[in-house]
Amino acid sequence: MTLVVVPVRYPLTDHSKRTLEAAIEEARERDAELTVLHVNLYQDDRRVTRTALKHAVERAFGRVDSARYVVRRSFLVEEAILDEVAAEDADVVVIGHKQMPRWRRTLRRLFGTPDIESLLRAEVDCELISVPAR
Repeated sequence: MTLVVVPVRYPLTDHSKRTLEAAIEEARERDAELTVLHVNLYQDDRRVTRTALKHAVERAFGRVDSARYVVRRSFLVEEAILDEVAAEDADVVVIGHKQMPRWRRTLRRLFGTPDIESLLRAEVDCELISVPAR
């Protein structure tokens, strides 16, 4: 089955909600499973639980069929997202447009390439969808 991964911030920002909305729609269109991912940064000392993440998403969108909620801890958000995408063999990653420059900087440091979509295709064989800010 197809898997869509969407990294979000918690508490959900307006931009995270727009990104999540696009990911939910993408999952429905593809009849795919959806992984909602939040990365707790070690240095922030805030610990979000999967239950809290699920409740926040359901308050904003209602029950989301075929959704799974994942919370990872990491020093680098982008690295944790890549790990999740690779571990779950995701087919699609949906990220907010605001996050693209940060991804480029991080991936350039890690892999020496600014082309995120090509890197994701080459390294984990998935599609990247960027949701524009409104």
